[in-house]
Amino acid sequence: MKFGKIDINLEGEKLDKDHWELPEEKIEWADGLDFKKKTVTRSGGTSWRIKSWRGSVYPLKDPMRTWANHYGKRFGNIEFNATHYRIYSPEKMTEWAGEMPDEFVFCPKFPAIISHYRRFNNCEGPTDDFIEGILALGDKLGPAFLQLPPHYAPKHSEKLIQYLNNWPKEIKMAVEFRHAAWFQGGEEAETVWKLLSEKGIGAVISDTVGRPDALHMRLTAPFLLVRFGGYDGHESDGKRLNAWCTLIKKLMAAGTPLDSFDLLVHSTNSEFTPETCSQFEAINK
Repeated sequence: MKFGKIDINLEGEKLDKDHWELPEEKIEWADGLDFKKKTVTRSGGTSWRIKSWRGSVYPLKDPMRTWANHYGKRFGNIEFNATHYRIYSPEKMTEWAGEMPDEFVFCPKFPAIISHYRRFNNCEGPTDDFIEGILALGDKLGPAFLQLPPHYAPKHSEKLIQYLNNWPKEIKMAVEFRHAAWFQGGEEAETVWKLLSEKGIGAVISDTVGRPDALHMRLTAPFLLVRFGGYDGHESDGKRLNAWCTLIKKLMAAGTPLDSFDLLVHSTNSEFTPETCSQFEAINK
């Protein structure tokens, strides 16, 4: 995840803090939305085709066709970026779902043809095909997330609003904002934030040092996707993970838990992702 991630070799001093704290959370989901009594927490990476995991996540001699199955045994979710570049058939989705254990979930990324190329214009066909595909994941379908282009500002949101209003409420989705104006207030931005809350649509939180504004902490739905930009074992990773685990426990203790918390880990070439997930799991016990 290059979005907001700094070069530790050039700007490592930004990571050297004695203590990391999250901004105060703002629970904005609408009254009456159902949620469970205990938060399900999961972590995972962005791909199972990582050759450097041979000998750790994957047995040395097992062929690549077995890697999805091994991935599912090690992680609880995946940021499913494949769907951003291609709309897959229900048959292919069913095949992938069959590789994974019962509690595993896919978090599919919306196709770029919808968000980046057509920018929500005349995209009924691709949307229908995308929905048909992800529904074939069955119980292994987690929240899908809609990543907006980096230059997509609130002033462009008319078509986005129409799109969100037409999204089927039974399919969990979250929106990832990247343009800075989404976090600065203003009538156009707040209209969309209010819509998310009313419809129970989530807002992805990006935890990466280079874009502190994207750590907005606005919880518009009783589930949360956090895209975590890790720094390959730097001590700040553990401090930031501890802050997230503290938040989960805080919400549960207050009687306002999330249904689910999905940590989607990004590290350099995904090499350190297993270690980061293990660290999160150990802290969250």
